[in-house]
Amino acid sequence: MSVARTFAGALVGLFLIAGTTDRAAAEANYPTRPITLIVPFAAGGPTDIVARTISQHMAGTLGQPVVIENIAGTGGTIATIRAKRSTPDGYTIIIGHLGTHAAAVAVYPNLAYDPSSDFEPIGMVAGTPVLILARKDFPANDLVAFASYVKANRARMAHAGMGSVSYSFCIFLNHLIGATPEFTAFNGTGPAMKALLAGQVDYMCDQIVTAVPQVKATAIKAYAIGTTERSPALPDVPTSEEAGLPQFRGSAWNALFAPKGTPKPIVEQLNSALSKALDDDRTRKELVALGSVLPEGDARSPRALADLVKREIARWSGILQPLAR
Repeated sequence: MSVARTFAGALVGLFLIAGTTDRAAAEANYPTRPITLIVPFAAGGPTDIVARTISQHMAGTLGQPVVIENIAGTGGTIATIRAKRSTPDGYTIIIGHLGTHAAAVAVYPNLAYDPSSDFEPIGMVAGTPVLILARKDFPANDLVAFASYVKANRARMAHAGMGSVSYSFCIFLNHLIGATPEFTAFNGTGPAMKALLAGQVDYMCDQIVTAVPQVKATAIKAYAIGTTERSPALPDVPTSEEAGLPQFRGSAWNALFAPKGTPKPIVEQLNSALSKALDDDRTRKELVALGSVLPEGDARSPRALADLVKREIARWSGILQPLAR
């Protein structure tokens, strides 16, 4: 072996050692700068509200700002693709949900990411029950009358883009009641809710987080919640079974994800910061007041989230693939 080859081999070895040492130091010192938390919808929607609520406490735990970046469009998939392609160093993460990390698989045949393999699950943030809502002056006072009306009339249905929670649940609802509405898409349920409040659309399916204050103020009508029990945040809203449509069952959720390849110690640190936020009295109070259902114990683990994503992809593919348009 020549001296040159020996020297070259030693130099490569030194570079590899240096690179490994640098990565280990980066993981040990993480975080040293602000963390970007991508929200895949416009500001003011349920995912945005949940993200901003937990980010404040997480920033205190991590010792660095957690900066919200709203990237709206295509049911949240544009932002999710951006997150997938980000450097896996813990400085860009995303708050995904049932739409971006499950239902989108069913409605986008050429989806540019695989929710179950292109991300490192960090942890569940909150379950968010879904409500059937209508504008304040909609001519129906209960779910049975609502179903009859939208079946007989071409109502205007708002949603946050194909594959979003609002789209997925209302597609399911329309199938159950035989409705064929006019679809009106928005860049998030925040803008969709504004349109509902203004009477520009007739109905939508929305996560409870943004609906609570509007329902309490009687600014919109709530016909049912898709859970087995009523929500303490809206005790007067019947369950779908009580309202006469027991098949309309399910709850959305929000969770944190990092790009695939993010080092395990960093994922664990982010999971710990999230768990501390969910244990904080003030943060819990804010989320529960908006109807969120908070995970406890093992349900907060990355493994539990990974399993949930796989189950939800299977469930919503079965529901939506025959129905999605």
